[in-house]
Amino acid sequence: MNNIITANELKTKGISIADNLAAQGLETIVTIRGEAKYVILPTKQYYALKEHELMSALAESKKDLKDGKYKKGSIEAHIKRISNA
Repeated sequence: MNNIITANELKTKGISIADNLAAQGLETIVTIRGEAKYVILPTKQYYALKEHELMSALAESKKDLKDGKYKKGSIEAHIKRISNA
């Protein structure tokens, strides 16, 4: 479940409002003028998301290697290739 607070609430109530929600394991969306701008997560949840992101990238890289979707060459050639992209 997401909790939504405004930037003004965060400003007036301080970090304690987000801290209380984080202590409950709840992510909090901070809005500015009605638009979602930021997400506050408990650090444990943040690190789990980062780990998932890295594991997905690793799986994609392994698949690319298996499928031959890579290029061999020098660093200079790589820089030139990505600079011209």
